[in-house]
This record gives sequence, C-alpha cells and structure tokens, in this order.
Amino acid sequence: MRKFNGKKAGIICGVALASFTSYALLDTFVIPHPMQTVSGQNLDSNGLSINEEESTEAENAYAANQDQDGLSSNNSGRSGFNQDDSGQNGFKQDGYHQDGENNDNYDENSSDQSFGGNGGFDNGQGFGGPGNGGSGGHGQGGPGRGGQGSSGSTSSTSSGTVIGTYSDSKSKITVTQYRAYDSNIYVADVEVTDGTSILSAFANNTYGRNITDTTSDMAEENNAVLAINGDYYGARQSGYVIRNGVVYRNQGSNGEDMVISKDGSLSFISESDTTTDSLIQKQAWQVLSFGPVLVENGEVAVTENDEVGMAMASNPRTAIGTVAKNHYLFVVSDGRTSESAGLSLYELANFMKSLGATNVYNLDGGGSSTMVFQGEVVNNPTTNGNKISERAVSDILYIGKNS
Repeated sequence: MRKFNGKKAGIICGVALASFTSYALLDTFVIPHPMQTVSGQNLDSNGLSINEEESTEAENAYAANQDQDGLSSNNSGRSGFNQDDSGQNGFKQDGYHQDGENNDNYDENSSDQSFGGNGGFDNGQGFGGPGNGGSGGHGQGGPGRGGQGSSGSTSSTSSGTVIGTYSDSKSKITVTQYRAYDSNIYVADVEVTDGTSILSAFANNTYGRNITDTTSDMAEENNAVLAINGDYYGARQSGYVIRNGVVYRNQGSNGEDMVISKDGSLSFISESDTTTDSLIQKQAWQVLSFGPVLVENGEVAVTENDEVGMAMASNPRTAIGTVAKNHYLFVVSDGRTSESAGLSLYELANFMKSLGATNVYNLDGGGSSTMVFQGEVVNNPTTNGNKISERAVSDILYIGKNS
C-alpha cells in the first residue's frame, strides 16, 4: 500500500512539474504581456526608474503623440513640402544607374529642397547593387564592428523597376525593385520634412512581450503609406525602446542602437555609455535596438566574418539608412526561396553604400522582413522555412498619410 502511494505521489509530482514547465514556457514565449512604459520625467541620471509605481499605459502615451490621422502632432513647425497643383510628384527616374554609382549631378542638399511650382524635384541619386538588413530570426546582431574588407562575391544589378510613388505635404516616396545577388530587393527612397514624420507603431498599439501582429495589419491600422518591420523588441528583455519620443524601456544591454532624432538625422549610440534620459534631452524620436551598424560615416562597418554565429549568411533582410538629413532609404530583400537567395550583412552594407547611404542600421530580418506600400505587401516574406507568409512581429516603422 505504501509502495503504491509512493508511485502515485511521484506521478502527481511529475505532472505538476511538467505543467509548471509548460506554463513557464508559454508565459515566456507565447502569452501576451502588456508592460508599463517608462516616463522620461521619472528617470534618474543613470536612466533608471525613480518611480516604481506603474506609469501611464503605453498605448495612452503612444496616443498622446499622435493626431487623429495617426501622425505625429509634435513637429518642428517647418512649412514642409508643397505638392504642385497638377498633383504630379515631380520624380525623375533618369538618375538610376545600373552600375550602382552615384549620379554626379545629384544635389546632396536636396533633402532641404521644397516641392513647389511644377513639382520638379530631382531624385537623381544613382541606385544599384544588392542590399538589406536584419539577421535571420530575432536575435540581436553582433555588437562589434569591423573595418572594411574585400568582397568575396560579385553581382550584377538590374536597372530598377519603379513600383510606385507617393507625395504629400510632409513626405515623398519612390519604391523601386532591383535584382542583385540572385535576390529581389526593394528600396523605398523617402524624403521627409523632419524626423517626426518617421513613426513607429506597436502590435495592437500595446507595448509588451509576446504581443504581435503582421506588418501589413499594423500599417493598415495606422494609416501608413509605407511600412517596414522594426526591431522585434518584444523578443528581448533588454535594449532601449524609445518610440515617437516616449521611453518604453530603459534597461540597456551592450548593443549599439539606432537613433532617429526630431531634426531628421540618424546616428548610433552605445547603450553602455548613454542613458535614455540623455537621449530624450537630445531630442531622440525613435531608438531601435537590433544591429549591427552596417555603414557609418560613409564607410562599411562590417566584414564577411561578422556573419559567424548569425544563422545562415544569406537571409531576407531589412535595413534603414540615410543619404542626408531627412533623406532615408528603407530597404527589404527577399530570401530563402528558389527565386531569391537572400543577402549577407556584408553584401547589404555595400549595397546600401552604393545607394549613397552614409549611415545604415540592420533591423530584424529573416521571416520578419516585410515592406508594405499603399496597402500592398511588395516583397515575398518567408515564414517557417520558405513558406511565403508574413511573420507576426512586435512593431513597425512607417510613414503616415498626410493631406
């Protein structure tokens, strides 16, 4: 009788342990957890929270920075771009070059130019080469940066095919598809009046862990004309999260973050020597934590050796870079299919540099890599191997529609 009871007790203990383990795994990786945000006013000099009580819900803080069209109400007061009465966008496509070299006639100060008159905005930047950021999966990219090395692969680049254009009072967008490195690559050339035109949104408009949605659904919910996946912050417990000027997470790591400031500049910071408090004081608008940095000050910042430990070398990629202040490139590439092999980080960095980008940051890639333009997914996202399907992610970067 005692022996029977012992076996029964062992079975009960085993079931209880298995149940607890299952719940712990579900709690960590599956069950959604809305989390409190960190108010920029409640930080000490080390960027640590002073007030331990729950602060305003993330979705309320997020909404406070939005107007009724889902666009930032906090802007620099600049007059912006004025589209001409004819409604023409004034894009010039003759600036694209198959060899990937910059057009000598390109005006580096074009990001300060206004639309007006006949809408003749010269977008003569030469495009060409391969590209795109994001390592496979959600793990953060390598923290180190290497010097520029020699390329171990070559690629011819097709002349781009323009997918579509868009222009309003605050932004101008041209989306072009290229073929390079046996992959389809999608480049959105974006010019904005200031950095607050580049917005971020959370899945379900809620900051938290395991809260996800597809890039296309988030784009639709936020009236986005252009959107790409972000850094999948919800898959990690650390790494700064500042979105639309609000601090959501101030727990740092050893990574290098991308900072988009309100003045339209893009820069990089190390979390080990920068606090979220100081970032807010310096007018940080978006801070994303993934990486690595691909191009800095016009120089490639990764080598082919940086692929070690980052899953397969060739993957779908997502990246964002700047040509000049207020002039951005959003880039997404296909991969993991018979049609598109995908890109390495080194290939991505060189491609982005060939577009004229001076600073480039790698975002979440692999199955997450998605670009949405005018309500349509323009690339072929792959999930669970090579299945063509969008992966649900934590967040997006997007450009909203303005009248």
